[in-house]
Amino acid sequence: MMESEPLIELTGIQVHDSDRKTLSHDDSEFLSLLSERDVQTTFGSVHVSVQGKEGKPAIVTFHDIGQNHTSAFLGFFNFVEVRPLLDHFCIYHIDAPGQDSAKSTLPENYVYPTLEELASKVVREVVEQMGIKTFIGFGIGAGSNVLCRYGLLYPDQVDALILVNLTTSKAGWIEWGYEKVCVRQLQSKGMTTFVEDYFLWHHFGEKTKIENMDLALAYKESLRNLLNPACLGPFLNSYINRTIIDMYRPEGTAPNPNRKTLDCHTLLLTGSSAPHQNEVAEANGKMNPALTDYMKVSDCGGMPLEEQPHKVAQAIILFLQGNGYVSRLRTGSSASYGKIRAGSSNASSTATIPTSTGSSEVSLEKREPLGPQVC
Repeated sequence: MMESEPLIELTGIQVHDSDRKTLSHDDSEFLSLLSERDVQTTFGSVHVSVQGKEGKPAIVTFHDIGQNHTSAFLGFFNFVEVRPLLDHFCIYHIDAPGQDSAKSTLPENYVYPTLEELASKVVREVVEQMGIKTFIGFGIGAGSNVLCRYGLLYPDQVDALILVNLTTSKAGWIEWGYEKVCVRQLQSKGMTTFVEDYFLWHHFGEKTKIENMDLALAYKESLRNLLNPACLGPFLNSYINRTIIDMYRPEGTAPNPNRKTLDCHTLLLTGSSAPHQNEVAEANGKMNPALTDYMKVSDCGGMPLEEQPHKVAQAIILFLQGNGYVSRLRTGSSASYGKIRAGSSNASSTATIPTSTGSSEVSLEKREPLGPQVC
């Protein structure tokens, strides 16, 4: 019979909690090359954060409900593979009225703009006052809806659109009911558990909310620390009452003046387990297939910029290069991105993207209307 070995007591091991992700406006990395402005519009003062050097080609961003530019975009634009874009573009982050910080307030009896008015009045007046002639629009959720409307209203001012989780339809009854309860609680009780849980589902879906608890917790903290519930309620109410975006897939080669469609190159992005992927597929069905790329990001919920920044960065860089922008990008190590060839609408584009673990070749192709590329 073998003798049992004595137990060894481990006395030199200390357990430390890992640092959690945060979305803090005080983080110096989030404020790289950032200046802030207040622009007066028909609907009052609107906060605009400018990232990069003005005078370069412009990218205009607009965030989703339950976000502002800090939680929606600053982390992504400071991601190592995206930061070189700041050498080629100036980013204008527009916050919806009252959404720029937890200290923001709205005047008493303030009538919040509809999504159509956010496009035709707020974004339009910001673009004019900032001296932007044309721009690339980059939106998430409600922001995608606003910028899509802008592209239909002012096609000559929009060079291209990058739209994450675009919804072009009205709110369904279930969505309307949940969001209506959220609006009432935000106005009467503030940020409740019910409201937090709804926004977690809206941005992540059930799968990511369970599997990526660190990111979900960081988002909950941003809800509490970056937004004023009294201002979030009216923005959410405008999103509930959104109207259908009236556009149609073009038929034949001759344009039909009675059937509107986006005339600019558009990249539609969603996650493979995003709660709004069906709505994005529906929106893709209204787009011109010769001008639209539709990408579904694998292993990802409703926040691809946070969950899969590497894949999204590759897709956006290829999209921009395919449209004649940033043919060469340099990273901090002076490595250059492969030059993209821009071909016809049926051509594909390939590039070698340097990463921290080596290089990887990815492609972006023109696809059939309802067949998303999964990356």
